[in-house]
Parts: sequence; C-alpha cells; structure tokens
Amino acid sequence: MGAEHPKQYLAIHGQPMIWHAIRAFEQHAAIVRIHVVISPQDGWWDAYDWSGFSKLAVLRCGGSTRAESVLNGLRACAAEVAAEDWMLVHDAARPCLSQALLDKLLVQLAADPVGGILAAPVADTLKRQAEDGRIAATVPRAGLWGAQTPQMFRHALLTRALEHVGNEVTDEASAIEALGLAPQLVESDLTNLKVTYPRDLDVAEWLLGRG
Repeated sequence: MGAEHPKQYLAIHGQPMIWHAIRAFEQHAAIVRIHVVISPQDGWWDAYDWSGFSKLAVLRCGGSTRAESVLNGLRACAAEVAAEDWMLVHDAARPCLSQALLDKLLVQLAADPVGGILAAPVADTLKRQAEDGRIAATVPRAGLWGAQTPQMFRHALLTRALEHVGNEVTDEASAIEALGLAPQLVESDLTNLKVTYPRDLDVAEWLLGRG
C-alpha cells in the first residue's frame, strides 16, 4: 500500500479499515462474540475508540503468518467456546462485507458437516506468466473461484486442521482440505473486496458510502 502505518488502520470515512470489518459482525444478530487477533507489538489499536462494540474482545497473540495468528486466536478463546461452535475468520482488509453476504454464508452452512467460505467465480481470462514476462499459457477458468472471507468452520476442526498443516497455508479452507475434507463454496461477489492496492481504498470508500 505504500502507507506509513499498517493497512488495517488506514482511514475510510473517518474510521480505520478494521473498524468497518468489525462492524459487519457487530451488527449481525447471529454473531455472539468478535475476537480481534493483533500482534503483541501493535501500537495502533489503542489510539482508536472501540467503545461502540459490545461483542469485541482483543487477543494480543498474533503470529508471523495468517495461519499462526488464527491458530493462536483459536487457542486463546478455547475456554469460552464449544468444540462444535462455528468460527468465522475474516480479513481486516475486507471492510465492505454486507449483511446480506454474511447472512447467506450463515444460512447455507448452518447444517454443513464441514463448513465453507465465501468465494466469487473467476470472470477474467487467466494467463500464466513466463520468466521473460510474456504469456506462457492461458489457464481455463471453468470451475475456478476466488477465495474470500469469512471462512467458516467449527472450532475443534479448524484448530486440528491448522495444527496439522503448520504455517504452509494461506487460508483456512486449505488447512481443512489438507485433512481430506471439501469445504463448501458460497457464492459471493466483488463488493466484498480485499483492499490490496492504494486505489482499492477509493472503491471501498464508495461501496461503504452507498448505505
């Protein structure tokens, strides 16, 4: 992003990006508790006002990778959840999650034996790059989906999966797949964007301003 401070604290409509990501869960009646996992060295969190969130708990146990942070968070909250309780893992950099998409995920996965993720079918033609920067091949996009968050799995299963794979995965679904299980794809759309580049901030601001 080229910013002077962590991406999750970049301002959108006067609030840090992570504030908007948290608010989507705070507003949904089915969400009982929100655990935010941050680094023990995070010096930004306390600079903001979080008093408007009644479900929020901060866990200062973040690790060096996403997988490590999620596993640390699951272990830290283990005493207050049951093995079969649903856990939804969400990116702080996805501030535009709608109540409709969150509702869709919860409803479609409520009775699922494995769990699943929000994802969007790939619409673009995909090219594989060669070492010289030219096109090496066109990759068929049929059946390809872009993974998003939240990713929703039961506490015990997700903990076991992440313990099994270590830090070698980039999302929770990959850890579940490593156990030989097949998470369900719940169709999302591109409004649930992940802020990755500076121009994405403008898109996120526009999306959040529509309501």
